[in-house]
Amino acid sequence: MVRRPLGNHHHGPDTLLVTSDATKQTVPVAEATESLRELIKRARFVLFDFDGPICRLFAGHSAERVAVEQVRWLEERGLHGLLTEEERAEPDPHAVLRAVDRRRPGSDLVVELEERLTQQELTAVASAWPTQYADPLIRTWYAVGAHLAVTTNNSPAVASRYLATRGLTTCFAPHIYGRTQDLHLLKPHPYCVQRALGALGATPEASLMIGDTPSDFGAATAAGIAFLGYARNERTAKVLREAGAEVVVSSLEPLLGVLRERGESD
Repeated sequence: MVRRPLGNHHHGPDTLLVTSDATKQTVPVAEATESLRELIKRARFVLFDFDGPICRLFAGHSAERVAVEQVRWLEERGLHGLLTEEERAEPDPHAVLRAVDRRRPGSDLVVELEERLTQQELTAVASAWPTQYADPLIRTWYAVGAHLAVTTNNSPAVASRYLATRGLTTCFAPHIYGRTQDLHLLKPHPYCVQRALGALGATPEASLMIGDTPSDFGAATAAGIAFLGYARNERTAKVLREAGAEVVVSSLEPLLGVLRERGESD
């Protein structure tokens, strides 16, 4: 069973939303909430990135350790020179996987490394932490009639397993789109976003993607849909703003509030 966070983490009233205006400053909550209301009002099709907006997949199973193990596995096979020093120090296992794919595209090496990463992700599900407010947000959005999908660079089997542990499968199934062995199709390529939109019968103007990385923003932009950034710390918020995200939330609580307002007014 996936562990639940202990207690709530309070976010001050000025940290709920920030925008990428000219000064990159936090805007008043009332103004920011109105921007959020507009995004949510238009969104009949909502695409969630998985690791970040829905959960912290590697909360109890370090992503950095997985990346180190990937590098060690390559070195044990005499492939030390396949990665640069910078790539060997990369704490993101997806970055290591991409680097190998650039050098050996479509090779058995890439297939095996991707399968090893999938197994590590599946192991991580048992200690993943739900993102605060994600579960009720998903259930509420589904209850008010939105069509939901997961669009992730993680394995779709991993997202499916996690959602099952939270009782959220019916909110998304069968619309869970993730990493394939064609690694050049990982976000920021819009492949998984376009697959979701096509399967949902979604129109771009009625769609919204929620993500926590510039690659999520890039995929949403390439697919022509609105984007809402989720950043659990200021470093992530800064990176998203610099990438061009116009609305970034540091908590999912205000989204839930807007949806509940809408439900009460219907």
